[in-house]
Amino acid sequence: MPDIRSCLEELYLEVFPVEGIEEQLEQLPDGAYLGVTCSPKQGLQVTLDLVDSLQGRDFHLVPHVAARQVRDRAHLTDIVQQFRDQGVESIFVPGGDIVRPVGEYSDSLELLRDLVDVGHSFRHVGVAAYPEGHPGIDDDILVQSLLDKQPLATYMVTQMCFDADRVANWLARIRSQGVKLRVSVGLPGVVDRTKLFRTSLRIGVGQSVKFLRKQGALASALMRSSRYQPDHLIRDLAPTIADPAMGIDGFYLFSFNQVEATVSWQQAWLHELQSTIGEEAQA
Repeated sequence: MPDIRSCLEELYLEVFPVEGIEEQLEQLPDGAYLGVTCSPKQGLQVTLDLVDSLQGRDFHLVPHVAARQVRDRAHLTDIVQQFRDQGVESIFVPGGDIVRPVGEYSDSLELLRDLVDVGHSFRHVGVAAYPEGHPGIDDDILVQSLLDKQPLATYMVTQMCFDADRVANWLARIRSQGVKLRVSVGLPGVVDRTKLFRTSLRIGVGQSVKFLRKQGALASALMRSSRYQPDHLIRDLAPTIADPAMGIDGFYLFSFNQVEATVSWQQAWLHELQSTIGEEAQA
């Protein structure tokens, strides 16, 4: 049965493909999963280039292939072949944040279908999920989208979340409607408070930000601090993680490229959990 410790032990962390990120990745523990995002401004090629330069590292690469940044089936075939040659076993397929597609794919479902047609061999294919809702898509459409993608994917990753109750209620609802994909819950890692709020509002998790600001002591502590850590959220998620019907596999940490700080935080949590287990065993 999953618990906080198992969710933290298998680190799944996201980074932006920018200059200097390779040096930061020296901090990643062996066996970690690294999501490499697809920048709306820089385009998909930057993601492909970083994946290429990271070959031979002791972590699992999970490139993001944003549907709206793929030109056509020939382009998709080239991407699949590159990843096959590089031994990439997992990808994540979001729709992409750009308004106007660069080619023939307007959403991730279209690209997922073509992935099957071009004969991909990925063991894991992830799709996006929205406990907080999406600023431009109705909730019922979001659920139907997951149902449509379910035969073509193996897991889902949520948007960045702050409210454990919203995650639990959303999971209960989509499970009752037939969504069976396992889920990694998206959490902000250790990040500057101003950057966190700015990014959260941009990507459509405003309700969670409002929730966070209303939480009395937690909100006060956050406002006094220069950075956010998801400790309270992780503790509040514990009952949902422990419920096998909810299908939580772990956490997906939005690092904002603060890799060293996020890994140090994760290791401190694991050390604390191990100490607690030791004390309980001696009691």
